[in-house]
Amino acid sequence: QEPTAQEPAAQEQEQQAVGKKEKEEPDEPELPRLSSQLTLEELWDTLSECLTALSDTTDHHAVLVLQPAVEAFFLVHAAEKEKEKKSGEPRPSERQRHDSQASHLSDHAPMSPLPATPADSASSLGRQESVASVSSVANITGLPPDTQKFLRFAKTHRTVLNQILRQSTQHLADWPFSVLVDHTHILDFDVKRRFFRQELERMDEGIRREDLAVHVRRDHVFEDSFRELHRRTPEELKNRLYIVFEGEEGQDAGGLLREWYLIISREIFNPNYALFTTSPGDRVTYRPNPSSHCNPNHLSYFKFVGRVIGKAIYDNKLLECYFTRSFYKHILGKNVKYTDMESEDYQFYQGLTFLLENNIEESGLELTFSTEIQEFGVTEVRDLKQNGRNIPVTEEMKHEYVKLVCQLKMTGSIRKQIDAFLEGFYEIIPKRLISIFNEQELELLISGLPNIDLDDLKANSEYHKYQSNSLQIQWFWRALRSYDQADRAKFLQFVTGTSKVPLQGFSHLEGMNGTQKFQIHRDDRSTDRLPSAHTCFNQLDLPPYETYEKLHYMLKVAIQECSEGFGFA
Repeated sequence: QEPTAQEPAAQEQEQQAVGKKEKEEPDEPELPRLSSQLTLEELWDTLSECLTALSDTTDHHAVLVLQPAVEAFFLVHAAEKEKEKKSGEPRPSERQRHDSQASHLSDHAPMSPLPATPADSASSLGRQESVASVSSVANITGLPPDTQKFLRFAKTHRTVLNQILRQSTQHLADWPFSVLVDHTHILDFDVKRRFFRQELERMDEGIRREDLAVHVRRDHVFEDSFRELHRRTPEELKNRLYIVFEGEEGQDAGGLLREWYLIISREIFNPNYALFTTSPGDRVTYRPNPSSHCNPNHLSYFKFVGRVIGKAIYDNKLLECYFTRSFYKHILGKNVKYTDMESEDYQFYQGLTFLLENNIEESGLELTFSTEIQEFGVTEVRDLKQNGRNIPVTEEMKHEYVKLVCQLKMTGSIRKQIDAFLEGFYEIIPKRLISIFNEQELELLISGLPNIDLDDLKANSEYHKYQSNSLQIQWFWRALRSYDQADRAKFLQFVTGTSKVPLQGFSHLEGMNGTQKFQIHRDDRSTDRLPSAHTCFNQLDLPPYETYEKLHYMLKVAIQECSEGFGFA
């Protein structure tokens, strides 16, 4: 036993000796940043002026003249990224990777920061942020100086930068633009999508994919597909699917696969499986059904659905699937916010708004840290915290109550379903890749860009405190016609909550109370405000801007950068 007892002591001495030797070795001197050694500020200022001038030209190829100078700027200010790359870290295990991917679903994961005071709350709910506060580059203080400068430069010249990347043959992850991989919010959707597909292709380099036959009966596509695919490994599922409809002749040259995706994307929402329910906010988007456990196979089905949607993205196939914004956030690993409740349960959201804007003692509200849940016609009281039904909600504690009740309704009540779905989805599409998109872009990635008939939308619009011949209304339609297909889709998401176009046209646009036409309300509070929207009513609040240029700019900022706050929900 004696050698065994001495073994830990010997190992400890050896570790101490190694540590002492490492301390004695001098650290490599830290070299000054390249940007600080080169006095090129005047050059960068001139470059910035030129890029600003080029952003207004209709010739998108003109920016390529300055591409070498832009690349030089990125090379000089990307030193921190290289340092991070060199610091090697052990690769996480499969379990650690899964835990990391689902970490945002933790019981204790914080939701969005709620207002700290009633005044702050009112400000947030009123969405009175000025355009000066709008920036997709979040708080950059504390970042290295070069990174801060790069972010300001990229934000200022976002349009031109995306034009360069659109025409570049280089992979984004390679020099000189590799630093943008960590700041994808600067990239337009089509540039992100191209990078996303290139990364998927890189993951498959050197792997030979075979055909995987899937035999299904046309009347039982969902069950047969589940039976054929749910036991397959993720790598097997990445093979090319070869669809065979039993009893039908014909070989799958791609058409049958597209038809299979179309059928199965509809069957996912078949009420007989009880997996998803429509959102009462718009009655067209879907969310996981909290009562799906009535189906004994529901968690296996949710994992299968996650795999199918991940596989469709992997195969670059479109699905007729439109989910609530909070569900897209779960896929992206983003925490839901209480403003997301507006499109899911508008009446409940109004109650929360009243609670946050008013003093709870003065209003006579008697709440406890519990909420009522209805399931199969039975109402059940559920605690939001231990013994919550016996803990009153005070003025000081109401923000915690809002946080917990929203977390239960949008996450806690469907946690098992979300976990199962994400387990299947992340087997096909890594979280690190899908998270480069925001929730609106994820919808476009899954369902495709819609064909929006602006004449039909205009013919089915209503105006409040505006007339159809009002100057701002004429400017509005002029601005909308100047948008490309992607920006029109973002606008539709901004005002309705989804990019889905009604099958029978915009005269059948759905709201929370049934058919609800698109409406524009005049917002007289300030022309320094951005336009805001209420998706439950397909309503746009448009300030009476003084010029077309200002209206065009403010509307573009709102739909591109203000998916959070600003009345989007």
